[in-house]
Amino acid sequence: MLTSDLDYTYPESLVATKPQNPSRIMLAGSKPKEVTKSDLFMLFQPGDILVVNETKVIPKKIKATTAKNKPIEILFLDETSENVWSVLLPLSRLQKGEVLSLPEGLELVVIEGGIPQKASVSKKMDANYFITHGQMPLPPYIEKARKLDPIENDDMNWYQTAWAKTAGSAAAPTASFHFTESDLEDFKKRGVNVEKICLHVGLGTFLPVQAEDLTKHKMHSEYAEVKLATWKSISECKGRVWALGTTVCRTLESIPAEKLSLEGDSYKGNTDIFIYPGHSFKVVTGLLTNFHQPKSTLLALVAAFSDLDTVKKNYAWAIENKFRLFSYGDLSVWLND
Repeated sequence: MLTSDLDYTYPESLVATKPQNPSRIMLAGSKPKEVTKSDLFMLFQPGDILVVNETKVIPKKIKATTAKNKPIEILFLDETSENVWSVLLPLSRLQKGEVLSLPEGLELVVIEGGIPQKASVSKKMDANYFITHGQMPLPPYIEKARKLDPIENDDMNWYQTAWAKTAGSAAAPTASFHFTESDLEDFKKRGVNVEKICLHVGLGTFLPVQAEDLTKHKMHSEYAEVKLATWKSISECKGRVWALGTTVCRTLESIPAEKLSLEGDSYKGNTDIFIYPGHSFKVVTGLLTNFHQPKSTLLALVAAFSDLDTVKKNYAWAIENKFRLFSYGDLSVWLND
């Protein structure tokens, strides 16, 4: 399959720059239609399971300056060894060995290129450092759609799910933005079992596809964990298993694909599962997800869950009807029996 098969055009005006409450919901299918949240709740039946991701985003985007006093932004991903980090920065503007200045007098040295890059810092950067100096790592298309205005102060609240618990993500599982803790309670009142898993969102989710042959794209791994009791509940489910977002879908499909190992009371590990057309879904039969960017691994997953032609027709309908797109945008609902 070619990456270009996942391409489509959209007006920039539909890129959502902040959440909207209530968001709009598209029920996908041969004849897509808009539904209300009440309609969506009616799709869930007693005995169904809704699985959500309880990861928490760390504000790891740090503003720095070059030796020539030019501003630059760095997204810190993981500390690979003491004071050595994998990072994302515009390396085309920098040289290996270049020194950048960070808040509190810290210095960063670029030590290795690639995606991600590697850099060393002069002092320990802990959670408090990022909370004090960091910004939420919003996708570039949101900042572009905001006409390069400063990031809104409300992003610290907007770009976090209502049930965020376990810190570790470099991006949010954005399908969850459409729901509150009260909504989860309403699902439970309908007899729906709500389960929580954790996948720390990183490069595997948001890195663009570079290869023209989709199958040659390198999928970076992300840490995921599913409690054994949660997996037992899911595997014994007689109803529909709903994934709230692509990160949940990838996590659940990682277990039968043997990407996660059973350690103690949990399946855990780093999963690099890449779901694209041809994948046989073993777990998930209902998918709630946002509208995704062209040529992305997330769109490939939706095309695998449904089919590429249906996805393109549904996206065209959504664009014609001015649904809001991407991380802060509206919700789509896909069923796979």
